[in-house]
Amino acid sequence: MADSNVSSYNTIKRRPRNSLKYGTRLTLAFALTAVMTAVVLSLVLAFVWERQFQVYTRTNMQRMVEQMAESLSQQYGDSNEWNEETLDYIESTSESMPDVGIRLVDNHGTILYDDSTGEVVHGDRAAHTRLVALPLQEDSIVSASIRESVTTKDGQVITNEVGTITFWSATPDALLTQSDSVFRTSSYGAIITAASMAVVFACVIGVFVARALTNPIQRITTTARQIRNGDLTARTGLTGTDEIGRLGETFDDMASTLERDIKLEHRITSDVAHELRTPLMAMQATVEAMQDGVMPADQENLATVSVEVRRLSRLVDAMLRLSRMENGKTPLHIEKCDVVSLANDLVTVHSQLFQDNGIELAFQNETGHEHLSAEIDPDLIREATVNLLSNAMRYTSEGGHVWVRVARDRRNALISVQDTGMGIAKEDIPRVFSRFWRSDASRERAAGGLGVGLSLTKEIVDRHNGTISVDSEEGVGTTFTLHLPLIHRKERAR
Repeated sequence: MADSNVSSYNTIKRRPRNSLKYGTRLTLAFALTAVMTAVVLSLVLAFVWERQFQVYTRTNMQRMVEQMAESLSQQYGDSNEWNEETLDYIESTSESMPDVGIRLVDNHGTILYDDSTGEVVHGDRAAHTRLVALPLQEDSIVSASIRESVTTKDGQVITNEVGTITFWSATPDALLTQSDSVFRTSSYGAIITAASMAVVFACVIGVFVARALTNPIQRITTTARQIRNGDLTARTGLTGTDEIGRLGETFDDMASTLERDIKLEHRITSDVAHELRTPLMAMQATVEAMQDGVMPADQENLATVSVEVRRLSRLVDAMLRLSRMENGKTPLHIEKCDVVSLANDLVTVHSQLFQDNGIELAFQNETGHEHLSAEIDPDLIREATVNLLSNAMRYTSEGGHVWVRVARDRRNALISVQDTGMGIAKEDIPRVFSRFWRSDASRERAAGGLGVGLSLTKEIVDRHNGTISVDSEEGVGTTFTLHLPLIHRKERAR
C-alpha cells in the first residue's frame, strides 16, 4: 500500500528545442484542413464532372445511332433488303470511328454486322473487317430501331421494324472531339489550381490567425514568468470583450490581487512583529528593572506586567480567531433569530460602559415591526456588532452619541452602528477592514485596540454570505452597516 505521507514537487519543464510552437502547429492545422478540404472538393467535382462528360458522350452516341438508323432506313427502303451496299456503308462508318463498335441485326434476329467479333456476315459470305475486335461494353450500349414505311393501296402508311443498329464505345472518350478533350483537361487543371490556391491562402490566413492568437498568449506567458521571478508589477495590458481579452484582464486582476496580498502579508508580518514587540519590550523593561533593583517588585509593577500579558493574550487570541474564520474552521450554528431583540439586548448590556465614558448609546428599530427574523449565527453576529460598538466607543469623544439601528430591505436584515466620532479619511476607507489598520495608531493603541476587530467582523459577515458597508465623514462621524440575508444560503466558494 502506498505511503500517504509521500509527496513530490516538480518545477516547470523547459520546452524542448525541437518541439513545434503553438503558432506553427496552428498554421499546419490550417494547411492540413485546407488540403483535406481541397482534396475532398476536387474528388467531388471530378466525380460530378466525369459523370457529366459520360452523359455528354452517351448523348452524342445516341444522336449518332439515331442518324445511322434513319440513313439505313432510307437505304433499306430503296431495295427492300439488306445488300452489299448497306454493309459497305456500315463498314466505312465503322472504319471512320475506330473506337466505336457497331452491330446490325435484322428483324429476324440475324446478326449482319458485328464489331465485337470483327466479322461481317451476309448470307454465306463472311469477311474480316478488323484486325482487333471491339469488346461489347454493356454500360455504353445505345440502340435505335430501323423502320420501313410502306404505303398500302388504300393510302395508309404502315411502319415496320426491319432491324436494329447498336453502337457502343470501346473507351469513355471515344466520341469526344478535340475541343471537348481540351475543355475537359482545362477543367481539371482549373480545379487543381483552385485547390492549390486555397491551400496557399489557408496557410497565409493560418499564419496571421496563429500570430493573433499566440501573441497574447506569449504576453501572458512572459508576464507570468516575470511575476514568478519577483516582478510583481508586470502586467499583460490585454483588454477586450473576446475570450483572450477577458483572459488578459482576469490575469492582470489576479496579478494585482497577488501583489496586494503579498504586500499585505509583508505588512501583516511587520505589524504583528510590532504589536508583539511593544508589550514584550514593556514587560522586559519592567522585569529587568525589578531584577536590577531599580524598581521594586510590588503590586503596581506586577500589575503593569499583567496588563501587557493580557494584551498579548488578547492579540494572539484575536489573530487565532481571525485565522480560523478565514480558513472556514469556525463552524456556523445557523438558527432563526430575532435581530431586533438581539441588537436591543446588546445596547442594554453596553449602555453602562458607554455612560462611564461619557457617551450616549441608543437603539432605534426602523423595521416598522416589533420583530425581524433572520437565519444567522447569533453568537457570531453579536461578536461582529460588539466589535463595531467597541470601535465606535474608541473613536467617539466624551459627550458624543452612538446609535444602533435595525432595518431591512427586500432580502437583508440591516444592523448599523453610527457614531459622532472623528470619522475616516476618504482615502483610508478601502483599508478599514485590513488587519492592524489604524487611522490614528497612537490613540487606538492607548485605548487598547488590537487592529483586527473590523477584519474579524468582515469575515463573520462573509461567512453569512452578507456584506458590510461603511460611510464616513471626517469630523462628523462614521456608520458601519451589516447586510445579513434573511434566509441563509450555502456558503460561497472561497
